[in-house]
Amino acid sequence: MTEPIVVGVDGSASSLQAVAWAAQEAVLRNAPLRIVHAALRWAYDVPLVPQPAHWGPAAEATSQELLRQAAEQAHADTPMVMVTTEIVDGAAAEAIAAAAETAQLIVVGSRGLGGFAGLLLGSVSRDLAARSPCPVVVVNWPRTGHGTEIVVGVTGHPDQGPVLEFAFGEAALRGLPLRAVHAWTHPAVRAPGDMQPLVLDIESVGQEEARLLAESISGWREKFPDVPLIEHVAHEHPAKALIDASEAAELVVVGAPGWARIFGSTVHALLHHAHAPVVVVRHATSHTRRI
Repeated sequence: MTEPIVVGVDGSASSLQAVAWAAQEAVLRNAPLRIVHAALRWAYDVPLVPQPAHWGPAAEATSQELLRQAAEQAHADTPMVMVTTEIVDGAAAEAIAAAAETAQLIVVGSRGLGGFAGLLLGSVSRDLAARSPCPVVVVNWPRTGHGTEIVVGVTGHPDQGPVLEFAFGEAALRGLPLRAVHAWTHPAVRAPGDMQPLVLDIESVGQEEARLLAESISGWREKFPDVPLIEHVAHEHPAKALIDASEAAELVVVGAPGWARIFGSTVHALLHHAHAPVVVVRHATSHTRRI
């Protein structure tokens, strides 16, 4: 069977928007949709800590109703999608990542309910992007309309292969052009002893950055010859370049080397401000499997 798409829900409008997006993606990929809700039962297994009165059958019923509503949302625009639902036990990011061991994508909303009931999304979407065994899609809400291209952030690092493979694959799957964005800024002066050139040849640096972009994507251009490619070099912060590009995007694809660096300013800003769903793909050195 085709690997499923897993979507995490907490009952918020953002998570239901993620369900709708995931259902459409499941139909596009001819994949089943698995809707999961994380319940923190373990938090009440500590000795001498009384179980809250609202936990138990009532909480189970509430979770099941939440999943029923999510399944209804999935079928609203995509009645043909095959849906299963499940309550997973544990902290949200860990539980959903574990539930997605055999998934091709994890999908979450960008913001949850807030407080205890909103533990699933918001910060958890960032945690998932760091630990997931597969690419994570963070769906911003509200989302209207469809984009006209796929956008990918290109760093020039040699371990970005899975990121570029995913981006080219998505463009081919959707029949859309791929905009490869590479942004650069002046070197930062971090301490009084640091030095910068007295004169920075912007044109020469720009040409060098353009060559770096072309070299980074040349092999993938050959593997996906039918994907129209737009090479986009920007002299500005990568976050701004990608957020601006996201206005016309169907998806924005970025890489994550691992926990220590994943929430640099670029990915953090994108998850909060992008105008399109953001896909975070682990780099090759993060030992993630490819889809």
